[in-house]
Amino acid sequence: MNSGISGAAMTSAGAMAAGRKPRRQVSQPMAAFALLTPVVLLFGLSVIYPLFETIRISFWQIRGLGKPSYVGIDNYVRLFTDPTFLGTLWTTLIFTLGVTILSVSIGWFLAMLCAFAPKQTAVFRLMIFATFGISEAVAGYIWIGIFRPGESGLLNGMLIAVGLGDWSQAWLGSGTSALVALIVAASWSAVGLPLLLSFAAVQTIPRTVLEAAQMDGAKPLAVVWYIMMPLSTAGARVAIFINLLSALRAFDIIFVLTNGGPARATETVGFFMYRESMTQFNLGYGAAATIVLLVAVLIVAIPAIAQRTKGAK
Repeated sequence: MNSGISGAAMTSAGAMAAGRKPRRQVSQPMAAFALLTPVVLLFGLSVIYPLFETIRISFWQIRGLGKPSYVGIDNYVRLFTDPTFLGTLWTTLIFTLGVTILSVSIGWFLAMLCAFAPKQTAVFRLMIFATFGISEAVAGYIWIGIFRPGESGLLNGMLIAVGLGDWSQAWLGSGTSALVALIVAASWSAVGLPLLLSFAAVQTIPRTVLEAAQMDGAKPLAVVWYIMMPLSTAGARVAIFINLLSALRAFDIIFVLTNGGPARATETVGFFMYRESMTQFNLGYGAAATIVLLVAVLIVAIPAIAQRTKGAK
């Protein structure tokens, strides 16, 4: 340490002897602040300002280009006394839980299967994960062709081909079947991430543990249930968190596949916000719905983030 100080002193002395001023070193906090300033400014302009502006608008009644009028919390009171919005909350809950449970369960199960032959299933895993890379709008158009009514629809055509024509129906024509179809379509596009994360978690299990279990006579199902699944829960928890937030904010696939119908049976809070703001031009009411959705996302995100960062320094 003393040699380092002496070297710095000699360097300064040499610079002064040569008629040059020693260079001033920039402190680490100042350098960090200089590097973070553009990011903070961009975050403030793109996230913080729109957030506070949305909160402000939610306390006003704004109908199209009409003169705004301050209404206080009336928009929020109206929301929670509006039967349509209350039904939307229920639909959002069913859709979010359905997509999360279905996508994570299928992805986790497929990861367990792929773990027995990782090299041979590389192409299969790539194909499944590719669905996660497809945009929700494109996925919606794919599933429109599958759920199309009559024999032109892929699903109905398959049912007719195997002698189950009585089961064919207009899958997007009734509220219950449309919501189920929407959950299936959204789960299909979301199953790739749980597969990837769960498979990565399985790959971290020491091979000696699995080999020891096999030498003790454990059957493959027992190895999966008692060893692989408990030791890969970290990846599954991350997948649950990400897919839960994605399902809460889903919009594109709903817009393309059902447009919130029939009779608003597949309308989530995010789509309700779009309908009120962009088609009914009721900006204050739509902004209030946006804040409700934001609160729901924070209720899910904050405990999950706190749990993941617990103990971190």
